[in-house]
Amino acid sequence: MKNVLIINAHEHYPFSEGKLNGALVERAMHNLSEKGYEVRLTIVQQGYETDAELEKHRWADAVIVQTPVNWMGVPWRFKQYMDLVYSAGMTGALCDGDGRTRSDTSKQYGAGGTLVGKRYLISLTFNAPEEAFNDPDQYLFQGRSVDDLFLPMHMNFRFFGMEAMDTFACYDVLKNPDIDNDFVRFETHLNRFFAPVAVAA
Repeated sequence: MKNVLIINAHEHYPFSEGKLNGALVERAMHNLSEKGYEVRLTIVQQGYETDAELEKHRWADAVIVQTPVNWMGVPWRFKQYMDLVYSAGMTGALCDGDGRTRSDTSKQYGAGGTLVGKRYLISLTFNAPEEAFNDPDQYLFQGRSVDDLFLPMHMNFRFFGMEAMDTFACYDVLKNPDIDNDFVRFETHLNRFFAPVAVAA
């Protein structure tokens, strides 16, 4: 694994300018580059070309999605990115349709991914506190985890045959931020999954 695509999915709002997501992207780029990875970056809000994004996904050994959580999902512009780019990839770039064929109905839905062997990491920034998750006594999520909330995103990448790395999250970033500690945790998280690239002799 030596090629990494980072997608900054942040959407600018007056109360959320994207500085934290941008800083996490910069730290990921620095961390990986220092270890010998080649890194490419897509900033969704700055625009993109569909064919170029498909090529980046085929090129990458791993994809990191850095995104805030907006209304229990990703920002609208990144959803548009998925609708355009990922739909365009259904003819073989990312998957062969839905994996089934009319001649063989035994094939399972969603098993047509062409990015088998590649990995992905979702990194999230939440207004919600960490205590809101994994606790059945909490009002909103009722015991559900962050990965339960982001199951559709995980299914998107599984549709392409990709394997998940553990999700990372910064919590309570508006009302009770702990950014310095978040940065330390993020570096530690990256180090778990991205070892230095071995240099050929």
